[in-house]
Amino acid sequence: MTKETSLPQPLSLLPIAEVVPHRAPMILIDTLIEHGPDTLLTQTSITAQSPYFDASIDAVPNYVGIEYMAQSIAALAGVEAKSRGEAIRVGFLLGSRKLQMHIPNYKLGESYQTRVTRLYQEESGLAVFDCQIFHQDILVAEANVNVFQPQDALAYISESQG
Repeated sequence: MTKETSLPQPLSLLPIAEVVPHRAPMILIDTLIEHGPDTLLTQTSITAQSPYFDASIDAVPNYVGIEYMAQSIAALAGVEAKSRGEAIRVGFLLGSRKLQMHIPNYKLGESYQTRVTRLYQEESGLAVFDCQIFHQDILVAEANVNVFQPQDALAYISESQG
């Protein structure tokens, strides 16, 4: 049986490193904004220190948006695990469908919000999420993202290499 624990209020006070199994400098999302059943909204602010920032265009290339989506999915899984008093587990991005990038890059000095919503999840850990990135309430990227979160990531990796 798992115990329920409370998350900090507001959610924005919860450090990303406590819910995403990454460490700086590879944490790309900045803030947790809003959590609900099967959904999470995060924010990423683009600075010259942002991972993948390209000074020649003063921006982060749009293809990094898929990682904003993946890390927001990981953050949702982490928030859910933390609320149940469970350990944060590693997950794997398997691919995406219907990926559309409506802008060429994420601009310096701007903030972007990523909403992830679980569409489907199997007991095995396979799941599909509807993901959207917004800039000032304008949709700038979208995809259905397929992920897999095994119970034991090290065993899964070992089996995959065998």
